[in-house]
Amino acid sequence: MRYTSALTAATLGMLGATALATALCAQEGGAGKPWRGAGTPPCFAPEGGTIKCVPAPGTVAIRAGQLFDSKTGQMVSRQIVLMQGERITEVGPEAQVKIPAGAQVIDLSQATVLPGMIDAHTHMFNNPKPGMSRETSTLIALQNLQADLNAGFTAARDMSSHGNGYGDVDIRNAINEGRIDGPRFRVSGRGIVWGATPATAPANPLTSIVVRSVEEARAAVREHVEHGVDWIKLFPGGAYSFAASGEAQYVTTYPLPVLQALIDESHLLGRKTGCHVFGGEGLKNAIVAGCDTVEHAYGLVQEQADTMVAKGLFYDPTLVRYTEPYMDDNDNKNTGGKYRMIPIFEKAVTMAGNTKGLRIMVGSGVDGGTFPHGTQALEVESFVKQAHMSPARAIQSATIVNAEALGWQDQIGSIEKGKYADLVAVSGDPLTDIAELQRVKFVMKGGKIIRNELTQYAAPSR
Repeated sequence: MRYTSALTAATLGMLGATALATALCAQEGGAGKPWRGAGTPPCFAPEGGTIKCVPAPGTVAIRAGQLFDSKTGQMVSRQIVLMQGERITEVGPEAQVKIPAGAQVIDLSQATVLPGMIDAHTHMFNNPKPGMSRETSTLIALQNLQADLNAGFTAARDMSSHGNGYGDVDIRNAINEGRIDGPRFRVSGRGIVWGATPATAPANPLTSIVVRSVEEARAAVREHVEHGVDWIKLFPGGAYSFAASGEAQYVTTYPLPVLQALIDESHLLGRKTGCHVFGGEGLKNAIVAGCDTVEHAYGLVQEQADTMVAKGLFYDPTLVRYTEPYMDDNDNKNTGGKYRMIPIFEKAVTMAGNTKGLRIMVGSGVDGGTFPHGTQALEVESFVKQAHMSPARAIQSATIVNAEALGWQDQIGSIEKGKYADLVAVSGDPLTDIAELQRVKFVMKGGKIIRNELTQYAAPSR
């Protein structure tokens, strides 16, 4: 099959590398002529350049000693997972699922198998340092996202490119085309921020878009969609401080009509919104306006959590990112050691975890600075140790809940027939020791083994 203009990266969305590479495989030259170049006929990506041609998919079977069912939150023993190419074809007890003759068998009978984890808040690009080239920035981004994949995060949502324009769109497309290995990505481009005063300098095409009215807000959303983003990143709130009384105070940015226009335009164009906000009026506005995922929300209170349940909104706390030691350092400096944000935030997340029906996501906020890429399993652990969730629920947040939030619940997030073969494995039991997720030994994305420290070979069955 040759690539046509109708088969764009945007419409391919969740197509994995195998399906896309097969779709782009050029077994003939230009104008339908036979290949007359060097070697065997290659496969081409749409923008040019060759990529590895994918062979016809065979059957693979995994023997799982334990398998985490993310839909029920239960661990089941002695399971067989069959897959053909990128997709799972059957899952069940080894006494019921027959491994076909000739299938490749991966023996994980001494391990625990889980769905590939999903990080709902990453920044593949670091903030570029002065004088840094776009090429260097991109190379760092590639290193970051591959660290995430090797750590068992087979999918992610990237929540703004940190001054790198729509580079996250290009990287998402490259992953989908099979050019590079990386998580399945939803990306959000530049992000949209509020400007209270008139512009005094030309806009930077790589940084966040600044809006000052409802009309500019809607236009900024349209620009993002035209560039192929999946999500719209908004900033209804800014910094926090403490009053002399110790009460936390939060900066509000967009006026509510502007925020509502941003969200309404996003929904009109088929995109969801993620809102960076810490508390106060900005948090109230984000919930009232219907932001699909509320990010951070240090000052979340019970009434707001209940409203989020009623409106079907998701909560993405990024708990580790904002309870790191630097937070106390800043508060000590700014308040003379009198007040701290960390206990306020931990209390909010614990309350959220106890709110019936509130869907809580695992999003790390990894940014290559204070929270390194590849260590996001710390976020899952924080849900257990800081927010007092059960290990099973914390893992569900990192799998099936995140899949639903990202609109991928029919593709990933659980080990089920028809879904992508995105799997990870650990040696121990994460329901007993949640820190096991920091010691991922096996990673598979779309049936392709990315990392394997548990078995030396995959032998054909007889």
